[in-house]
Amino acid sequence: MVKVVVTGIGLVSALGGSLEDSWRNLIAGKSGIRLHQPFPELTQLPLGLIGEQPSELTMLTQMVVASALQDSGLVAPLADCAVVIGSSRSYQASWEMLARQMYNANHFSVSSFGNWLDTLPHINAIAAARQIGASGIVLAPMAACATGIWSIAQAALLIQTGQCQQAIAGAVEAPITPLTLAGFQQMGALAKTGAYPFDLHREGLVLGEGAAVFVLESAEFAKQRQAKVYGEILGFGLTNDAYHSNSPEPEGKSAIAAIKQCLERSCLSPSDIDYVHAHGTATQLNDQMESIVIQRMFPQGVAVSSTKGSTGHTLGASGALGVAFSFMALKHQILPPCVGLKQPEFDLDLVTAARLSRIRQVLCLSFGFGGQNAAIALAR
Repeated sequence: MVKVVVTGIGLVSALGGSLEDSWRNLIAGKSGIRLHQPFPELTQLPLGLIGEQPSELTMLTQMVVASALQDSGLVAPLADCAVVIGSSRSYQASWEMLARQMYNANHFSVSSFGNWLDTLPHINAIAAARQIGASGIVLAPMAACATGIWSIAQAALLIQTGQCQQAIAGAVEAPITPLTLAGFQQMGALAKTGAYPFDLHREGLVLGEGAAVFVLESAEFAKQRQAKVYGEILGFGLTNDAYHSNSPEPEGKSAIAAIKQCLERSCLSPSDIDYVHAHGTATQLNDQMESIVIQRMFPQGVAVSSTKGSTGHTLGASGALGVAFSFMALKHQILPPCVGLKQPEFDLDLVTAARLSRIRQVLCLSFGFGGQNAAIALAR
């Protein structure tokens, strides 16, 4: 089997404008979540904003793609590089703006649409391909909050099957829009003060914006060009609950199946995993289901944390951010903390403050609306 390694990472989040800044703040136990009121028609809410105002999808993508390339030592054009960049919301902000214009207009003309083709869901991935001069495979996965891990898994598969030697993969999310906030609020899923994953007094999720993009290469190709390597992608598991539109299957059977699939493909047993980067959204249902899953899969105990108390829940990008932080954990041999956690509800080895630890293999989890389950195993 072809070994797939990561040679570059670009990341931007509410915690910082780069991977290093975000990691430094995460390890210090800081949070990028603040009270904001970006839309006058909606009340003030805790949000993980990168700037003072909601970010724009295209700008975030250009930033992280450029950072990842620079980090990997590659220079565009990269004609044979595959592009797999997903988003669960994509250009929703543009469509909402268009809808408002239509609603407020006395008469509606086709010219009001502007170039609406530029806001189709897959165009962001196409724009990234254009940015790096890639003319090969372009994929734009959409799998709710499992999008980030799914994108990385898809890219790894392209390299493993010999369809390309290099791929740029990850996810980008700029989800702070009136409709997204109103929708989650209507569901009763939004927190009022902050994100407290796995805490007895957790209130719900806090929306955040962010992006993480990786340069994936076959180990042989990376060695030829003497690239620095963050680590290896060992394997992944992807399943679906086929249960409910927004509630996870309570026993987590399908989530357990994804983890088993991932470990089997990675030639690992549960005892080989040193750290689990949990999905940990701080909602009642997710944290409860995920705790059951981790307890059943790792009866011997394993270090667990969720970084959403620091970044907010970046929806489709959250798994990609998790993978980036997991690679930093492997690189620095430091377990990142579950920021916001004060009183754990569950019997898990939850990391409450950054600590040095021997970390060889990491499991990163994502669970998305519609019952999308994703697990990916990484190694030094």
